[in-house]
Amino acid sequence: MAHTESTMLELGTPAPAFDLPDVVSGRRITLESFAGTKALLVMFICRHCPFVKHVERELARLAEDYAGKPAGIVAISSNDAASYPEDAPASLRQMAVELGFKFPYCHDESQEAAKAYASSCTPDFYVFDENRRLVYRGQLDDSRPGNGIPVTGRDLRAALDAVLSGRPVSSNQKPSLGCNIKWKPGNEPPYFR
Repeated sequence: MAHTESTMLELGTPAPAFDLPDVVSGRRITLESFAGTKALLVMFICRHCPFVKHVERELARLAEDYAGKPAGIVAISSNDAASYPEDAPASLRQMAVELGFKFPYCHDESQEAAKAYASSCTPDFYVFDENRRLVYRGQLDDSRPGNGIPVTGRDLRAALDAVLSGRPVSSNQKPSLGCNIKWKPGNEPPYFR
């Protein structure tokens, strides 16, 4: 099992634009889809990664807990579906339905969204404020497969709660850890090589 940390994109970075299909509804999802929200959570996940499997139920719970609050949530899978068919749109759709995801789950066929966010692993989490400036990037919590620590979403929830209540997000942020993004041959970004 590969262990890759988040690149920890610089705080204050504007949210990169994206325009991706939701694997469940087929609708195009963009940054503008979340207009009017105080917080935006962008997650890079996939279906096959053991690190994502370890937290996937917490991601579904998190969406339930923040339903009705002015927080937008979107998940993106950027893995090479040709080499990793479990991360192809039909399989991602099945995952979203089985877990009851209440957020769009987009497929990044070109891998341009992952590059724009400097995403390097799954799962990888980014929280943007009302002005769509990055205020949090890093781990969900301290739990990892096999370490015995319960999955609570503590770090990510604290960041979302701070943004929603108008408080600053702690700058003490730990990188996420997971499987590396499965880049198409020759498509690896410079930060990944």
